[in-house]
Amino acid sequence: MTLPRATLGPGYEISRVIRGGWQLAGGHGAIDQAEAVEDLVATAQAGITTFDCADIYTGVEEIIGAFRRTYASRFGAEALGQIRVHTKCVPDLDKLARLTRPMLRETVARSAQRLGVERLDLVQFHWWDYAQGDWLEAASWLREFQDEGLIHLLSGTNFGTDQVAAMFGAGIRLATLQTQYSLLDLRPEKRMAALAAREGMQFLCYGTVAGGFLSDRWLGRPDPKGEMENRSLTKYHLIIEDFGGWDLFQSLLGCLRTVADRHRSDIATVASAVMLTRPQVAGVIVGARNRAHLAANLRIGTLALLPEDLAAIEAVLAQSVPLKGDVYELERDRHGRHGAIMKYNLNKEEA
Repeated sequence: MTLPRATLGPGYEISRVIRGGWQLAGGHGAIDQAEAVEDLVATAQAGITTFDCADIYTGVEEIIGAFRRTYASRFGAEALGQIRVHTKCVPDLDKLARLTRPMLRETVARSAQRLGVERLDLVQFHWWDYAQGDWLEAASWLREFQDEGLIHLLSGTNFGTDQVAAMFGAGIRLATLQTQYSLLDLRPEKRMAALAAREGMQFLCYGTVAGGFLSDRWLGRPDPKGEMENRSLTKYHLIIEDFGGWDLFQSLLGCLRTVADRHRSDIATVASAVMLTRPQVAGVIVGARNRAHLAANLRIGTLALLPEDLAAIEAVLAQSVPLKGDVYELERDRHGRHGAIMKYNLNKEEA
């Protein structure tokens, strides 16, 4: 099975299905590093050669660094050269006002050390609160680190359209923006997609299955009102409420099930595959603790959706209520119902 690939820059290709690393962070339970490394090797050998992590995902950069060493020893430097690792630079909320260039450089250099590379493939920059510190100056520092050779491609995550436009205006070229983008959350299409098309920026999408809600597990189930079993489900249940409520959500699941039946697939695979057809999307990020769903993840990239499939889905989406605000605007309000459940200070600065 050959997965489709996308080009983000000269000589820089990624698999359009990206393995997300957040479920390998310590907060999701004990992780056996040796087993995690073997899962990543199997994923890469199957064709998913792009991996997403972050400085705030405790222990994940180290796991991927161990994976890179193992992969190189087994398959050689040429095979390792096909592997792409995208990390994030996310200064803590309480450090924004006092962030300095040396502090930021130390953070980026630490990611390189953990991953075992001299130059980071792609760094996705995030800033929690625009009112604290100078996010544009910090972005310019990252561009300087790029000029120094510490970073190959510069990217952002969850910045709003105005802020992304300001970065391009300041000569800071973002290859990609990692953003929440799913059939339940089309906020990137309001303004960001047009800017991305104009500037040549592409999207890397997370949340394409809405924490698992866009799956067969929830088809025909009653609304799980009240306490969710984890923070991710709480987050995406709020999105479902804003989308149009549980009944409309069930209509969407029913439509996706019909499409899945046509292709002998499943709802989650279809929900992610659809996003590869949306404007400016280079890849979708799939979270996984192990290789249990590897076959389904591979299917995302090869599923050939028909025009009638997309038309049926669009007919359901036409009944929905567009989410308010720009990309990440709801979540950025720390006192709002969406932002109140976010975690803001997770960056472990120990070497």
